[in-house]
Parts: sequence; structure tokens; C-alpha cells
Amino acid sequence: MLVDSHCHLDFPDFEAERDAVIDRAREAGVGLMVTISTRVRQFERIRAIAEAYGNVYCTIGTHPHNADEEAGIPAEELVKIAAHPKVVGIGEAGLDYHYDKAPRDLQAQGLRVHIAAARETQLPLVIHARQADEDMAAILEDEMGKGAFPFILHCFSSGPELARKGVELGGYVSFSGILTFKNSQEIRDIAKTVPQDRLLVETDAPYLAPIPYRGKRNEPAFVANTAAVLAETIGVTQEEIARITTENFFRLFTKVPREAMKEI
Repeated sequence: MLVDSHCHLDFPDFEAERDAVIDRAREAGVGLMVTISTRVRQFERIRAIAEAYGNVYCTIGTHPHNADEEAGIPAEELVKIAAHPKVVGIGEAGLDYHYDKAPRDLQAQGLRVHIAAARETQLPLVIHARQADEDMAAILEDEMGKGAFPFILHCFSSGPELARKGVELGGYVSFSGILTFKNSQEIRDIAKTVPQDRLLVETDAPYLAPIPYRGKRNEPAFVANTAAVLAETIGVTQEEIARITTENFFRLFTKVPREAMKEI
């Protein structure tokens, strides 16, 4: 079975048919899903979804787009919320210089706060990085020097140097539907360089639906399409990529009980 390590089941896109979306994921062989927080102040919505479905877990954090909106939330608050049994990660947080929806200094400040929470809880930090490779690598290296923390570079669309640095610092790299796009050869080339024990797959649903669904609403079931392309890219079978990425998921997201997959 596969794991969708990053989706947004609380978004309005799924409101009318969330049960059906989760059923379709199960039918497609997707045993577990992690629905990702983008606003700490909207955590109750995320928590309700994770509590309602046995195969759904969640995170707590502030997306860089909302860094100004939620500036000042301390690491201690993230740590406290992360004590909930269904919260298995911190984030997503990071740097987005493509849209620049929040001032860059506040994005960086927020990222460091989330790192502090990840360091204290030892829950993986889900990192959003877009067109900010040098600054992201510098912050990760600086913060890792203060004490180790687990992390994942989600929906990887950056350059080879950030992938290399992330792996060097002990991080994982997750690939989304972008991997399947015709014009994404550079991303596929990067995927070949990532050690197999650091690879994960995700949808980032409702965004970035993989081929052949590109342009439509994405959903967790479609992670199977991305996994198939990743398998072809690195030269393994689809069964093997499912085993590899699921094993990596449990190694990174240590709070998720392995029994959760067996019960699906």
C-alpha cells in the first residue's frame, strides 16, 4: 500500500464528498493520508477530520503564505498542540519567493519557530520551499547546528543543490504530481539522485494533479500515478516503490503506528 504524505483534506474542494475521496484513496491502494495544516488558528478543522477517519493523520503549522497573519505564534504553542495523538508533524512552514505573499523576514522567522518545535518534539518538519533554495539551505544548515530535527522537503520543485543539502542534513524528499509533467525532466533527474531510503510521495491535493489528471482537482487516490512515475524514473517496480516509500514514511513519521496500515 501507498501513503499520501501530504494533502489538504480540510480545503473546501473536498467538503461535499470527503467520505468518497477517502474511500477512493483506499480503493487505489492508499492506506494512509496526512492532511497538512496551513494555519494554526484553523487547527480545529484539521483535527476534526483526523479524528473522524482512522487512516488520516495531521500536522500543525503555518504556511509561509500566512506567515504575517500568524506571526508571533510561539514554538511552545505548536509543541502543546502537537501532543494530540493524531498530530504527527510540524508545518507546513518554509519560504516561498515565487508568490511572496508574506514578507520574507516573517517567512524566515516563522520557519525558525517551526524548526524549534520540530527539534523539541522530534516530529518531522514539513518544509515548503519555492524559489528560495539558497536561503532555505542556509537556514537548515544553521538550525541543524543548534540541534538535530527531522524534516521533509515536500512537493520538491527546487534545484539539485537543495536536494543534495537536504539529504546531507538528514532530510527526506517528497515528490508530487509535478514529477509526472512532461516538462519536469529536471525534477525526474533530481529524483534519481535522492537515496532510495529518503524518498516519499504525495499529492498536495487538491493541487498539482498528476498526468493523466492534470488540470483537474487532485485527490489522494492519484498518488498512485506519481508513485508509478517515480518507480519508472529510478528503475524499480511499482510494488517496490510502494514498499520503499511506505517504509520511509514510517521511519520519518515515527508517531504514526505501523499497525495503522495493517488495519486498513
